[in-house]
Amino acid sequence: MSPAPGEFYTEERWQNWIERVQAEDLDPENEDSARLLLNLQDDAAIAIVRVISAYEDGELGEQEAREELGSIQEIVLGDADVEDEEKAMLLDGVQTSLVCVFYAADEYVAEGPAEGASVEEYVTAARDAETEEDVEAALGYCAQAGTLLLDDGEMDMSVAENLEYGLVAEWVNGLDSLQSATRDPEVIEEDDAEE
Repeated sequence: MSPAPGEFYTEERWQNWIERVQAEDLDPENEDSARLLLNLQDDAAIAIVRVISAYEDGELGEQEAREELGSIQEIVLGDADVEDEEKAMLLDGVQTSLVCVFYAADEYVAEGPAEGASVEEYVTAARDAETEEDVEAALGYCAQAGTLLLDDGEMDMSVAENLEYGLVAEWVNGLDSLQSATRDPEVIEEDDAEE
């Protein structure tokens, strides 16, 4: 049974994560800090996958699914209002990673999975587009890779080894969360994240 509309991901849930981020002494080199940020990212990706599942099961129509995705996007990509500059930067990295996941999910509902290339080929095309400073095309290719992951495709993470640090690397990080979510769409309870 899917959550009721508006319950796939709530403002309150996001705020709980933000409060955890603010309360923790974050150090990206520290495994616990890295895990907290990854759990926050994975949690949003899981909510997105649950919307897609409800759409595929016929519980949500195309318009409803896109509206649900839009409302989750509004919550997750909104201004988090974190005063600590370093934490704000780390959170911004999570939000940047998820941009591509939202695009992929919306495109998947609207157009279905991309055709004509593999996940890795789309990521490579995105990398090349970023090199040529065509950010829009790079995002488009990453989103197409994401539609394949939503269609039970797989991404070989070795493709990330050839990426320079930049937007495509961040987006591929988001796609990795999406891939995890498609395999194990269990909701991360805020308490579990502390283990």
